[in-house]
Amino acid sequence: MSMDDPTKSAPAATPQLAQPHSTTLPARRGGLAKVFRLLGGAPVAWLIAGLAVGYAAHAWQTDAEIVLPLPPAHAVATDRYENFAIATGPLDTDVEAVFVLDFLTGDLKAAVLSAQLARFNAFYEKNILEDMGIDPARNPRYLMVTGVANLRRGLGNQARPGMSVVYIAELTSGKIAAYGVPWTPQLHNAGVPFHGTLIPLDITQFRTAVVRDQ
Repeated sequence: MSMDDPTKSAPAATPQLAQPHSTTLPARRGGLAKVFRLLGGAPVAWLIAGLAVGYAAHAWQTDAEIVLPLPPAHAVATDRYENFAIATGPLDTDVEAVFVLDFLTGDLKAAVLSAQLARFNAFYEKNILEDMGIDPARNPRYLMVTGVANLRRGLGNQARPGMSVVYIAELTSGKIAAYGVPWTPQLHNAGVPFHGTLIPLDITQFRTAVVRDQ
């Protein structure tokens, strides 16, 4: 019966090297390396990229949604009944006007509700018959809507234009006119009553064929 030689030592265990931490970005961050290569070392580009990466990393770690700012939305409304049309449109931040067109007289009127007083304190009017060359005896037919425009020049006495433009189309003549609203926010904010005139901006022809009276 053989016995092991006690003088022989057991073979030494091979030391296990610690595995280095992987430097590979997670799958959802893998595209950043390509971005860095495309930037080519430009200092400003690296700064912008660093800010973007930091924000994206924060959103990734916190599962937060990246929300981009949206432009403000302005709601308008329009309606008509028999010989009247009505529409609303913004003049300034949190301020809107209501416009009413009388088909029989051609009077276009507007009123603005004061945010401080909760009552109408700014009023505008203009008769459109002469501007558009319309004969009220020929049974004119109108459409009216409002739109938003950032007009650069002043309207009447250099008052800055409000945000809304009123568009009026007359169907038998084929004409469409645009009207602006002179707006003075200082008077509105002070609650001072104001009466003004709507300013005709331009008139164009959207149809040249003559429509016979019906």
